[in-house]
Amino acid sequence: MLKSDDGKTVSYWEASEDLIKKDSLIESIETDICIIGAGISGLTTAYLLTKAGREVIVIDDGLIGGGTTSRTTAHLSNAIDDRIYRIEEWHGEEKARLAVEAHTKAIDEIERIATEEKIDCDFSRLDGFLFKADDGEDDLDKEFEAAQKMMQVERVERAPIKDFDTGECLRFPRQGQFHILKYLSGLAKAVEQNGGRIFSNTRAIEWKGEDSPEVKTANGQTIKAKSIVLATNYPIMSKMFAKLPAYRTYVIGARVPKGSVEKALFWDTADPYRYVRTQEEAEHDVLIVGGKDHRTGQEDDANRRFANLWQWTKTRFPMAEEILYKWSGQFFETHDGLAFIGRFSNSEPNVYLITGDSGMGMTHGTIGGMLVSDLILGRENAWQEVFEPSRLATQSIKEAIPEIVSSTVPYVDWITGGDVSSVDGIKNGEGAIIRQGASKIAAYRDENGKLYQRSAVCTHLGCIVRFNSLEKTWDCPCHGSRFGIDGHPINAPAISPLGEIEESSN
Repeated sequence: MLKSDDGKTVSYWEASEDLIKKDSLIESIETDICIIGAGISGLTTAYLLTKAGREVIVIDDGLIGGGTTSRTTAHLSNAIDDRIYRIEEWHGEEKARLAVEAHTKAIDEIERIATEEKIDCDFSRLDGFLFKADDGEDDLDKEFEAAQKMMQVERVERAPIKDFDTGECLRFPRQGQFHILKYLSGLAKAVEQNGGRIFSNTRAIEWKGEDSPEVKTANGQTIKAKSIVLATNYPIMSKMFAKLPAYRTYVIGARVPKGSVEKALFWDTADPYRYVRTQEEAEHDVLIVGGKDHRTGQEDDANRRFANLWQWTKTRFPMAEEILYKWSGQFFETHDGLAFIGRFSNSEPNVYLITGDSGMGMTHGTIGGMLVSDLILGRENAWQEVFEPSRLATQSIKEAIPEIVSSTVPYVDWITGGDVSSVDGIKNGEGAIIRQGASKIAAYRDENGKLYQRSAVCTHLGCIVRFNSLEKTWDCPCHGSRFGIDGHPINAPAISPLGEIEESSN
């Protein structure tokens, strides 16, 4: 099984469909468009541009589809998870309507592509249900009032969960779900059939726009292009980290008897909210339940979060028999609930970005492909202003300050002691921060006793990384950069690996 480099856990999608391995780029080349990132954003953009006859090259630092996209739960919804009434408050009714329209059209586009390209990805239409959580806000009235102006929605007495009375909830028809890796596999095939070229294990480390756009890779190759698309989870070399707080989210996949759970999307009003769907298997169904988000690098209690999700699930879905899958993923929020999609800057109009999925990566990623391809092709798109990356913050100061504080408090780690006094205190399979004089070391001992040591200083802005015991990674609690145990970068904004130190003999 080919799995992602995002961590040790394996998502349901990775367990049931191999990631795609392509050749690495080994020579400098030229093209019309270079796309960095081969998740749903990058491959959708590539597909639409190659269909329009453009020459496209896609590169990814790992396997195709093996980044954040492989860690999704693959919900497809136009009911924006920050609530439509908040989007209306922050952006006004017309832009909120356009945002809902964009998510609606994104689901339509996935269905269209899957049908046209004959991609067998388990796509289906189904209802979505929003219900009040015991520990959540009672804002269904406000959401219904806003949503009914922009989309199909109705009040119903309860969600169709057999053993749990949700009470009155909102029903959103014509939502969707699919198997994301089967879809990406079909997209990649279509891109190549259209003349596009895809390279895996090819890491971009630098780009420039202006008059001579080009991308440089870690192995010394150069890609010259007329346009560049930054379709990674966080756009490399950007300074948007203050606008994009990073979060980890957790997912369990539980065995349930076939047909025992209504085929629908469910989510509640908790903060962070829980979200639920099913996936059919030959002998049983898999009930996929996610939630329990937290700022990246600021907590390390995954087992408690999985246990909480399991307890919540068993109470509401008592037919759940056992947990088959556990995984976590990373997403970037924005200040106003909508992604940043469009031109990188006025000074570099031939560089484009797709970022800030805000927990709706499948539709935001597809919107990104549709909008960016239109911009490159010179076509009008009514969503351009809605997702404009340079738009001003619409949050109140009260809402924004907690995020700013969460990004700066971890810098105090510089003046604290280490987790353990020496590497002798690190057991097999564990990692810890060690202070050595004025320096801090990120030390990990693998299951066979081999010790890995790197500088604990994040190569983005110098925060001290913390160990993620679930995924066996070093995560930055300030801006969400993540590194492997050997120091290689997994998630931007950091691009360079953790610094080397003198090898220990332990």
